[in-house]
Amino acid sequence: MGYVTSLFARKMVAAAGAGVDGDALLRQLGLDPAGPWDPRTMVPATRYYDLLEQIAAQVDATDLPVRVGASMRCDEYGALGLALKAARDLNGALSRVVRYARLWTGVVGYELRPDPRGVLYLLHRPGARRLGLRLSNETTLVATVALAREISAGPVVPLEVRVAHAAPSARGVHEDWFGCPVRFDAGMDALLFDPETMAAPNRLGDEGISRYLVSHLESELSALAEEPPLVAAAREAIAQSLSGGPPRMEEIARGLGLSGRSFHRRLSEHGMSFQALTEATRRDLALGLLGDATHSLAEVAFLTGFSEQSAFTRAFKRWVGTTPASYRRAHPPR
Repeated sequence: MGYVTSLFARKMVAAAGAGVDGDALLRQLGLDPAGPWDPRTMVPATRYYDLLEQIAAQVDATDLPVRVGASMRCDEYGALGLALKAARDLNGALSRVVRYARLWTGVVGYELRPDPRGVLYLLHRPGARRLGLRLSNETTLVATVALAREISAGPVVPLEVRVAHAAPSARGVHEDWFGCPVRFDAGMDALLFDPETMAAPNRLGDEGISRYLVSHLESELSALAEEPPLVAAAREAIAQSLSGGPPRMEEIARGLGLSGRSFHRRLSEHGMSFQALTEATRRDLALGLLGDATHSLAEVAFLTGFSEQSAFTRAFKRWVGTTPASYRRAHPPR
C-alpha cells in the first residue's frame, strides 16, 4: 500500500505560503491543519502527488523541493533520525536509511551501489513519472544531503546529483544548493559521493547508542512485516463489497463487529483513514484485475465499484498516471 509520512505534505504546504489555500489542501488529505506535525501519520502517496501538482498549478514550484528538502532535520524522523546521528560515518547512516526506510515510506526503496568514482546512493520510486512524483523525488534527494550535512563532522558535497526526469525551466537553484553538477535526464535518481565523504566520522557517532537504536528499529520493522489484522480484514471486506458500489464505513465496521467510531479510531492508530483504505483497495484490486485477460475494462470498472467506465478511467489515471487501456497494453495479461 503506497503511503508517505504526512510531515512532507505539511512542509510542502507551509513552504508554498500564501499562494495556496494551505488549510484546504491539508483537509483534502484528511489532515487537521491545526493538528500536530506527527511523522507517524501517513497519507496515500497518490494523493500526496495530487497535492504537489495542485500547488504547482498555483505557484512556481521550481525551488519548492529544494526549500522543503533543505528544511528536514534528523529529529523529525524519531528513532531513525537518532540512529542516523549515532552511526559512525555517512556510509553507516545511509545504510540505515536503506534498511529502515519502510518505517516512514511505503513507496520508496533505497540502494547503495559501488561506482568507479565512489558510492551511488539511489532512490527507487515506481510509478508513472507524473509531476508530483518528480517533485517528490527532488525533495528526497535534497533532504538526504540536508540530513548528511547535519550529522557529518566534515563538509558534505556530492560529486554529482543524477535525476531521471527532465530539467525544470531553471536548474540554478538546485546546483547552487547541492554545490555540484546536477544531471537531469540521467536515467536514475541518485547522489554520487566520494569515498572520503562516506567515511568521514559523524559528529555524534556512538556505538553503544547505535546498538540500542538499531535494536529498536528492528522491532519496529518486524511489526511492519505483516499488515495489521484489522486493516487486512477491512481491505477484504471492502473488496468484496465494491461490486455494489463504494462501501460505507458504518457497513464495513458492522461487518467487522465494530461501531463506526471504534473502526475510525483503530484505523487512525495505524495511520490511515477509511477513505484512504478504500481508495488503496480499489487501486490494488484494479491492478490485479487488469492482469487477468478474462475481465474486460468494463468488468474491471464494475468490480472496483464504478458505475461508469469513464469514472473508472479518470480514477485509474489519477492513481497510476495512465489509462487502464494503456496500462494493460504495457503490462499484458498472462
